[in-house]
Amino acid sequence: MDRIRNFCIIAHIDHGKSTLADRLLEHTGTLAITENQMLDNMELEKERGITIKSKAVQMNYSLDGKEYKLNLIDTPGHVDFSYEVSRSIAACEGALLVVDASQGIQAQTISNLYMAIDNDLEIIPVLNKVDLPSAMIEEVEDQIIDLLGVKRSEIIHASGKTGEGIPRILEEIVHKVPAPKGDPEAPLQALIFDSVFNSFRGIIAYFKIVNGTLRSHDLVKFVATKKEYEADEIGVLKMQMQPREVLSCGDVGYIISGIKSSKEVKVGDTITHVKRPCAEGIEGFEDVKPMVFAGVYPIDSEDFENLRSSIEKLQLNDASLTFQPESSMALGFGFRCGFLGLLHMEIIQERLDREFNMDVITTVPNVQYKVYTKKGECIEVDNPSELPEPTHIDYIEEPYIRSSIITAADYIGSIMTLCLSKRGELVKQEYITGNRMELIFDLPLGEIVFDFYDRLKSISKGYASFDYHPHGFRESKLAKLDILLNGEPVDALSCLTHVDNAETLGRRMCEKLKELIPRQQFDVAIQAAIGSKIIARETVKAVRKDVTAKCYGGDISRKRKLLEKQKKGKKRMKQIGSVEVPQKAFLAVLKLD
Repeated sequence: MDRIRNFCIIAHIDHGKSTLADRLLEHTGTLAITENQMLDNMELEKERGITIKSKAVQMNYSLDGKEYKLNLIDTPGHVDFSYEVSRSIAACEGALLVVDASQGIQAQTISNLYMAIDNDLEIIPVLNKVDLPSAMIEEVEDQIIDLLGVKRSEIIHASGKTGEGIPRILEEIVHKVPAPKGDPEAPLQALIFDSVFNSFRGIIAYFKIVNGTLRSHDLVKFVATKKEYEADEIGVLKMQMQPREVLSCGDVGYIISGIKSSKEVKVGDTITHVKRPCAEGIEGFEDVKPMVFAGVYPIDSEDFENLRSSIEKLQLNDASLTFQPESSMALGFGFRCGFLGLLHMEIIQERLDREFNMDVITTVPNVQYKVYTKKGECIEVDNPSELPEPTHIDYIEEPYIRSSIITAADYIGSIMTLCLSKRGELVKQEYITGNRMELIFDLPLGEIVFDFYDRLKSISKGYASFDYHPHGFRESKLAKLDILLNGEPVDALSCLTHVDNAETLGRRMCEKLKELIPRQQFDVAIQAAIGSKIIARETVKAVRKDVTAKCYGGDISRKRKLLEKQKKGKKRMKQIGSVEVPQKAFLAVLKLD
């Protein structure tokens, strides 16, 4: 056990975690690197240059004539995937804190660092990208010293591109990261930190053994779900899975036991033996709380069951996704899904399309509100169509977040304007180092769901970083905004918004839909309404049939007669005609600028 080291890499998005992981794999001879970011094996991850899933891999490393097993868990950096990071941290004893020498410390660096410190991890600071001409080495070193209180000599200078500093990182991991503690003779306790679905072998669970020993073909039990299985195959994760007969305390590995249903594996659950069970499961895992809710519907209603099984398989791989069935007048049967943020929602939509070939429509994202009725009941509402009648509502509370924005002092003015326009309240502002400031704002979550992150990036030329955590509920004046097509409400487009913003939002939605709804044989009225009050209207003009083509020459009254006849036909059509809202329109309404 004293030769095992479990560590993860934490950093802000784009600070070079995955490239650094490549160099570590190369240096330890685990594999020959043929392309960049070997651990990011999803097409999506490569295209966007982001890590979405944590990956685990084992490396063998020898130092002073001793062989060490290093288990590396590479983690995502985007704020939407912080749940993945928290699980990786729970399975480790140490962390490499990677900071980009050209960008300095960013918001996500700090929040991941606090998470690691809460779990008593040994932190090794790494200054990455020191070979860049724009690297501000001394300045960023000062920031790290302020943050961690380490000596300047303890900060490792590295470059994922040239491989500088990699040997020193590996030595520091061996010297500084503590070996896992535990008792190989105690009852088995293994923490599941991830799971994937394989269509041939069923569900594969990844775990770290905290106490005890696991052998191939042992009878095991999952503590939370109380299900029992035989361990058909256990092994360690190199770049491929390598079977082993025995895994002991401190090892990170996988188990295949022919599990078919996704409900039977919960990330954060504990595996133990059936004959000698442990007294209790491993603590420290809370269920993730989704922040953003949206309806996901199949374009073809016959695909409902396929969509269910696709989402279940995705949920295995991404424990932060939650879903429950719901139905809509406009879209039929579908699911109400909970996501951690907008990027998470976009990624899930892309993965449904690529991995499962599912064409889906996603409704306007919402957050969860608390509605208090006049009878004194409290209802949690994450779908505007569940909102009680306005006459029954006493007041509504909306969720707030406490956000930390770190930026250069030049952009403070425009960032403050943006936050205040989103009904934010400034809590405090302070200089971290030299020219960098941290702003702490309380913001309503509903306001940042749409386009806040994109706008923050564009006004700060990409230099502001953003991180947030939930900060309770507050009473607010909210109104339900409905979109009507020909007097019929389209429930998929309705949303809850603050009274002050309702009119402008309604007008913008109507204008956008006017561009996107195809012209019909009759006029289509697009209206935005709060209750029975119409606050905005646009009309999609009818397509005129060229009925007068055969009327050349002769009296104008003949032309008029034909047009009158056409008008009657159109009126009849309008009564029975229905308007299809194209998928593009749903998406465009989400991206209102």
